[in-house]
Amino acid sequence: MLKDPRDYRTWTTDTIRYCDLDPNGHVNNGAINAFFEDGRVRFRSERLAELADEILTGFVLVKYTVEYHAMLRFPGTVEIGTAVLKIGNSSYTLAQGLFHHGACVATAEAITVRVDPHTERAIPLGEPLRRCLQGAAVTRDSG
Repeated sequence: MLKDPRDYRTWTTDTIRYCDLDPNGHVNNGAINAFFEDGRVRFRSERLAELADEILTGFVLVKYTVEYHAMLRFPGTVEIGTAVLKIGNSSYTLAQGLFHHGACVATAEAITVRVDPHTERAIPLGEPLRRCLQGAAVTRDSG
């Protein structure tokens, strides 16, 4: 997973709230997942806003993985970076990084599939969406 902030194309900032803490005083994994969700929502609103609503409907999250690299504590803010890692025929994979004071706290990958809302079967992404996704792709070798 990508730990370098240079890999990400879209950014958002969130505030760590007191209610995000677990009994040990660390930010709970559920709160970290919510930060990543905010990053995906910002990605959609910024990168895909030019597309018609019908192109943006019928998507399901089919796989979501997170790796936690460091503890996160209250108070403070976090920066969430998001970029396209892979574009398939009917799916795309987003890479995400959660950063606090420049350090990578967690990384995530989310695979989303476009489905027909009536049949619930996978359908192709289509060229307009594919072009938008390509514009937000990781552009350097992060190896």
